[in-house]
Amino acid sequence: MKPAAVTDTHSLIWFLEDSPRLGPMAGQFFDRCVRGESIIYIPTICLVEILYLCEKGRIPAAFQALLTEELRLGSSGFIVADLTWSVVETISQVPRILAPDMPDRIIAATALSLDVPLITRDHNLAQVPGLQIIW
Repeated sequence: MKPAAVTDTHSLIWFLEDSPRLGPMAGQFFDRCVRGESIIYIPTICLVEILYLCEKGRIPAAFQALLTEELRLGSSGFIVADLTWSVVETISQVPRILAPDMPDRIIAATALSLDVPLITRDHNLAQVPGLQIIW
């Protein structure tokens, strides 16, 4: 079975823009995913946030197009992780004090419900019981 993880929105954006802000272990995991050697689940809320940031002009619209094309081709290890009932039930395991924004709680709950690590720079999420972080 291939190693798998969930990405948060910023990690995905930093990967798409080849930013030095992406942690080295996170970058390696993304590179393996592009080669089809690992799986990275992209929560649907990340896709919504990317659309929102494109609309606001905070990131290039090309990022959304690139990501959409990559997901349609299916040639890498990127997989959309829908907001399921399991994720909704798991949100309560992500304390609001550690993740005050609901999108962050949904992303962390997605990783917990899939029982895979989360690719994130958010140090607060490292304190969520049972959540492993890749950075």
